[in-house]
Amino acid sequence: MFTTVVIMSPLLFIFTIKEDSYHLLWKLVRIWSKVLIYGMGFRLNLQLDEKIAPDKSYMFCPNHTSLMDPFVLVVSSKNPIVFVGKHELAKIPVFGFFYKRAVIMVDRRDPESRRRVYRMAKKRLQNGVSMAIFPEGLVPEENVVLAPFKKGAFSLAIEFDMPIVPQVYYDSKRLFSWDVFKGGFGTLRVHQHPFIITKGLSISDVNNLKDKTFNIIYNDLVSDKKYMKDTNSTK
Repeated sequence: MFTTVVIMSPLLFIFTIKEDSYHLLWKLVRIWSKVLIYGMGFRLNLQLDEKIAPDKSYMFCPNHTSLMDPFVLVVSSKNPIVFVGKHELAKIPVFGFFYKRAVIMVDRRDPESRRRVYRMAKKRLQNGVSMAIFPEGLVPEENVVLAPFKKGAFSLAIEFDMPIVPQVYYDSKRLFSWDVFKGGFGTLRVHQHPFIITKGLSISDVNNLKDKTFNIIYNDLVSDKKYMKDTNSTK
């Protein structure tokens, strides 16, 4: 991963100078993500209950189990996606330089940082650009099926009238674990559920929207034998 960032750094630098070059940056990042996923011995199996429409913005909300998850999300969508991510990742050498130029960073402890996310989102969400937030806000312990969701993704989805796209990642935890003694080649399965419409909702509906999305993803995960076997084995 580090090697590919260094190799592509000249192009990454060019495409992150101006915000209106984001569509070109997205194409480069998709190529990079495919090289990483397939080059590391993984394959993708996408089940799409509903497909993304061009020139429309969405809020992608996947569960988070592995460092591989953002790359899976990038490959699964042809439409450009802007990530909202933790500001701590900007400290990673080389990667952090481009990360802070391409990602809307947030410090959840800082109210001004959260307000900045809204301002940046309003600038970015044009011409079919979508957003992605891992609503758990972290990668939970491996024996946790799904960590409680934060409200941020759902507040933004209501504010900008974006449908929620619930995505379920079953295999990242098992195949690309944080545990160096686990992992291996295999297929990364993705289930993209029907979208949850936010049109007509108000900020008072945030908790209901959050809970509805959580239940869709949670119920899907607990019904998957491979996912639950791996989760239970770490207890």
